[in-house]
Parts: sequence; structure tokens; C-alpha cells
Amino acid sequence: MTMISKKMQEALNMQVNDELWSAYLYLSMSMDAEAKGLRGVAHWMYVQWQEELGHARRLQCYMIGQNARVELMPITEVPTSWNTPLSMFKDSLVHEKEITKAFNNLTTLAIDEGDYATYNCLQWFVDEQVEEEATVRDIIDQLDMAGGDNLGLYFIDHQLSERKNPNC
Repeated sequence: MTMISKKMQEALNMQVNDELWSAYLYLSMSMDAEAKGLRGVAHWMYVQWQEELGHARRLQCYMIGQNARVELMPITEVPTSWNTPLSMFKDSLVHEKEITKAFNNLTTLAIDEGDYATYNCLQWFVDEQVEEEATVRDIIDQLDMAGGDNLGLYFIDHQLSERKNPNC
């Protein structure tokens, strides 16, 4: 018997799938940046891919601890090419805002159900989304400031290559 409702289990499974799709999106962005010689952008996106996998795993572990069944679903297709690093990061921000909305909806569901354990679990993700959106907005601002200047892009790309992998 699960310790969370069937509705919550289904919603969490959808979020696990969304996190795996997010990972797939960031891996696609990384591969596109790599193909275009933007190794710093590629590295940043690759680290983000790893983070998204970690988010999915964190939800999976929570569900398992609540005796809920984790059900993996097919991953739908992701884009594979972007015109510029700026368009890539703008797409990333749009996506992160969608993920923020999804976690807000999950949190509302937990409150509505009086599921305080899940509510507590979700608070980490709510905080994480604030950080994710702010980080991507900062990168967009830097890319906007650089405009079409290749030297500016070079410096930003170098800066992005220094992102640390939180899992290592």
C-alpha cells in the first residue's frame, strides 16, 4: 500500500518523465553546441543534463520510499538545433518556467491532499527552480550584452566551461 494517493503518484510519475525529458533536452543542446565549436556552452548544458537526471532520481527515490510505483514513460522528441547560444538559453528559460509551473502545481496538490511529506520533498525543487531560472536569465543577459560580438561570445563560452559538476 502506497503512502501517497494514486493521484499524487500519477502526478509524480509525470514529473519524473518531465525531468527525464529535460535531461534529454539539455543533452541535445550540449551536442548542438559541441557541433558548433561552443565547448563552454556544451559543457554547461552537459552539466545541466546531469542535474536533470539527478532531479529525476531524487523524485524516484522519494516515491520508492513512499512505497509508490515509479513508472517510466516514453520520452518525446526534443529539438536538436538552435541558431545561436542566445536562442538556446532562451528556450532553456521557457522550459525552466514550465518546470517551475509543474512543481508549483504538484505543491498545490500536496497541500490540497494534506500530504505534508510530499510537500516537504517538493520544497527542495521549488527552491531549485528559483535558482535555475535566475542562472539562465543571467546567462541570457550576458549574451544580450555581447550582442553579435564574437569576442564577447568567446569570453562567455569560456566562463560557461568553468561550471562545476555538482555530482563530482
